[in-house]
Amino acid sequence: MTPPIKIDSLLEARWVIPVEPAGMVLPDHAIAVDGGIIQAILPIAEAQTHFAPRERIVLKNHALIPGLVNLHTHAAMSLMRGLADDLPLMEWLKQHIWPVEARHVNTDFVLDGTRLACAEMLKGGITCFNDMYFFPGAAAQAVLSSGMRAAIGMIVIDFPTAYASDADDYLAKGVALRDEYRQHPLLSFCLAPHAPYTVSDSTFANILTYAEQLDLPVHIHLHETNDEISGSVETCGLRPIERLHQLGLLSPNLIAVHMVHLTSEEIGLMGQQGCSVAHCPSSNLKLASGFAPIAALLDQGVNVGLGTDGAASNNRLDMFAEMRLAALLAKAQSNKADALPAYQALQMATLNGARALGLAEITGSLLPGKAADITAVDFSGIELSPCYDPVSHLVYAAGREHVSHVWVNGKMLLNDRQLTTLDEQALLQRAGFWQEQIGMKG
Repeated sequence: MTPPIKIDSLLEARWVIPVEPAGMVLPDHAIAVDGGIIQAILPIAEAQTHFAPRERIVLKNHALIPGLVNLHTHAAMSLMRGLADDLPLMEWLKQHIWPVEARHVNTDFVLDGTRLACAEMLKGGITCFNDMYFFPGAAAQAVLSSGMRAAIGMIVIDFPTAYASDADDYLAKGVALRDEYRQHPLLSFCLAPHAPYTVSDSTFANILTYAEQLDLPVHIHLHETNDEISGSVETCGLRPIERLHQLGLLSPNLIAVHMVHLTSEEIGLMGQQGCSVAHCPSSNLKLASGFAPIAALLDQGVNVGLGTDGAASNNRLDMFAEMRLAALLAKAQSNKADALPAYQALQMATLNGARALGLAEITGSLLPGKAADITAVDFSGIELSPCYDPVSHLVYAAGREHVSHVWVNGKMLLNDRQLTTLDEQALLQRAGFWQEQIGMKG
């Protein structure tokens, strides 16, 4: 008889939901993890025979799913949660958010705010996020202290801030940061021009050059509001998508955030060019931006992932809320109850986000050979009973409060709802410090 194989850990659960193949549910299965990598997924009895784990974790009433991928956020803006609610986007930005940023945002702000966001996201089952904010080096430090995975945005904007003096300075600092961390297993990078209305054609040309030379995604707010589109038509005679298309930016490397106001031709163009969309339903609703045509985008083959946006405009970094809302809105908007079924919403919150970031070989689904980025959801509560379909339950019934354990690269970062790498009391103290600073001077 072959002796059992020694591994780091064996995770046994009521269900394993790998996301690939789509809709699959594996009852009474275990995940074998060693060296941070998934070695096998097999029935519990078989796993116990094949493997000798140093740690055996039994989760009798849980579903194991891929760690959630938050495809768009501004993590450090957690320190501005609820700062100026119930306002239109441009008034919110120009009269409140941008002035506070000008006065307060520095490396300490970004470090503290990103750590706060990492804690919230981990407790909600998110293992990877795509960030866009100033002082990305501080964000990278926060991510590494948490043990999460992140795509760090190399932000580019055409006006000066405390972080950089001009577009060339933003790009130079972003590329230097990427070069510093390019070999780190938990970090990847995106070029992150803020939006068409804050970035010039010449800057976009430079961004495209870097994107092609370094093979980096381009992460940008696009077609978020009608005002953005009318302003673009007025200043350059083109809708923003057409402008970016003429500049050569529509490609499989593009992650277009929001994409609320689209013509059928633009939807088709996005599909033809292989672009990805980061759908942020809560933020779109809260800022009254509108309803993104997600069912139509999916029909055209567009890769659609989910994002929370920042806590300043959501006000939660909660991917369970985004899954549920995305599915319900798609049904109402298309008048089809079978539009965006639960398994597809879960795929949008996991694998589709990983694909957009170029990380699908590493994370986004549970397959042997991929990183052990895993979230455990506890189904034992009365509010989740009975359960006929665990995938449906994940989208329509469960919430982030049901997340019990989280692993990234095989390392447990949340153990029975307790963070293992971040000090919650220290984070609360720093949040209180910034609240006083912004409240006194903001």
